[in-house]
Amino acid sequence: MDAGVEFHILLHASGGVPPYVWSVAGGDLPEGVTLTPEGLLAGRPAKAGTFAFSLSVEDSGRPAHSINKDFKAVVIASLLLEWLQLPKVRDNRIDGVVQVSNGSTEAFDLTVIIVAVADNGRATAIGYEHFPLKAGDTNLQIPFGNTLPHGTYVIHADAIAEIPARKAILRQRLQTPQALQVIQGP
Repeated sequence: MDAGVEFHILLHASGGVPPYVWSVAGGDLPEGVTLTPEGLLAGRPAKAGTFAFSLSVEDSGRPAHSINKDFKAVVIASLLLEWLQLPKVRDNRIDGVVQVSNGSTEAFDLTVIIVAVADNGRATAIGYEHFPLKAGDTNLQIPFGNTLPHGTYVIHADAIAEIPARKAILRQRLQTPQALQVIQGP
């Protein structure tokens, strides 16, 4: 499964007396994924990781018969956005570097926008890139920076990936943990 990409799997059972009722018997499904009583496992996993859970299926016999089965789901980070160099103030500039990776098996149409948001809410773009990112491409570095007026800024880095084959949009956002102060004016 890919984080941020919607999927649908219809579970099947045999033997016993239909109809069957499915439920989660233990553990947790990945955030954003649900299981219907009819056996539809579907959703859009919110985060990457490995998830262990047990599913139960019960038939309609009298008495009812049930069975549990353990599963392990691995959700990969389809789109990964990371600070390679945290934004830093140098004189009247804020500069930094992000890196992006495509952990999926499909190409992305990728847009990366970095903005500096001032205390008054005014946003100034200090980086922008738009390009195709091939499946499996990792650690592509995107430097950014610009001069800014005196003030305090929080830096947001947004990556938006369109996967045309799936008609899916993936998003990742980073934000500086604290505001940055530009003391000198341009």
